[in-house]
Amino acid sequence: MAEAESVIGTPDSAGADESAAPEERPQPKGKRKIAALFVVALLAYALDLGSKMIVVAKLEGHEPIKVIGDLLRFEAVRNPGAAFGMGEAFTIIFTCIAAAVIVVIIRLARKLYSLPWAIALGLLLGGALGNLTDRIFRSPGVFEGAVVDFIAPAHFAVFNLADSAIVCGGILIVLLSFRGLDPDGTVHKD
Repeated sequence: MAEAESVIGTPDSAGADESAAPEERPQPKGKRKIAALFVVALLAYALDLGSKMIVVAKLEGHEPIKVIGDLLRFEAVRNPGAAFGMGEAFTIIFTCIAAAVIVVIIRLARKLYSLPWAIALGLLLGGALGNLTDRIFRSPGVFEGAVVDFIAPAHFAVFNLADSAIVCGGILIVLLSFRGLDPDGTVHKD
């Protein structure tokens, strides 16, 4: 009888179904990093949009501004194509690709528990939104708009802050992938 009482009084008895052993329960992964993703995206988008507004208002139709001698200048350029001015006839396709990237990032955000991935995806999202805004709202028309580029290094293509955010986010994703860090915060070794 004493044995029966000790079994009934233990937490492993009747209440065992309600609270499984700690090793059997899934451990919480911590807070999702969705807020960090959207803060980075908003910052990248705001910087890009603001810089383009200044360029259109103050630089378009004027001589380029030399920033560092002949190595770097600011020059307003309308780019209907992709990076390096390629694919000018495919503006609508680039618009659809940017929209698809945005949708994929937003869907991936539900599984996001890694701060480095949140930063990388935030940079991609902000950059994609920046260039998509140009494609939708700038001339010659909706979904055919030319992107405003203005950063012109010597012997290189003219680009903007959205392009920089996309490239930095892409590089960070490659580095995270090589390190084996997944967006859900797990680390795997291949």
